[in-house]
Amino acid sequence: MQRYFVDQPVTETGEYIISGDNARHISKVMRMTAGEEIIVVHSGEAHICEITDVATDVLAKPTGKTIPSPEMPVNVTIACGLPKGDKLELIAQKGTELGMYALLPFAAERSIVKWDDKKGRKNQERLQKIALEAAEQSHRTYVPEVAMPISFKQLLSHVANFDVVFIADEEDAKASERTRFADKLKTVYDNKSKSILCIFGPEGGISRKEADALVAAGAQIMSLGPRILRAETAPLYALSAISYEFE
Repeated sequence: MQRYFVDQPVTETGEYIISGDNARHISKVMRMTAGEEIIVVHSGEAHICEITDVATDVLAKPTGKTIPSPEMPVNVTIACGLPKGDKLELIAQKGTELGMYALLPFAAERSIVKWDDKKGRKNQERLQKIALEAAEQSHRTYVPEVAMPISFKQLLSHVANFDVVFIADEEDAKASERTRFADKLKTVYDNKSKSILCIFGPEGGISRKEADALVAAGAQIMSLGPRILRAETAPLYALSAISYEFE
């Protein structure tokens, strides 16, 4: 059953209005007609709805049936230093499939890429659309927010807003006695923390200066095993580990 996200509540007649690309997808691509059912997600709830009209906009009336939420019991925000190429697109898509709550890019000391302010909003909108499509595909009831990139100083100020903050540090991965991420997650689970921030560097990783500043602000070092992971792989590894521990 196709799934569509809407921002507006039901109308006075008790119907959801689906417009824009989603309406065209229903009528032109799926060629659906009145009487067929779709899933409409609004405010974190997935409603099974019956299409009542297919025109420029599509009208869908809730049947009273809902679908349980597949969301993680913890909100995991991924903060990643701006990577090269299309790696942010991969993180936005696969991170959404794996349960990511939000994506927070930041300008790290070792970031080679510089965010183009003139094209910045357009790039952010593209990433947000990728997250939306991935949320529909993976049957999420929440679309992760993809934020505009921030500075490292701004990232430091965000640390206090989370119950737990982890930094992926490749230097810890090289140590003979590593900090086991699994052990740290068990502590998070026992404390029933609700929000987690996981910070990853770009190619080249987090600098020592950045790592020290984050630890001083209250972050914890985490190791993702003995192998050095790519900038786009590490966030997905962490999300998988968190999902395994909590779900």
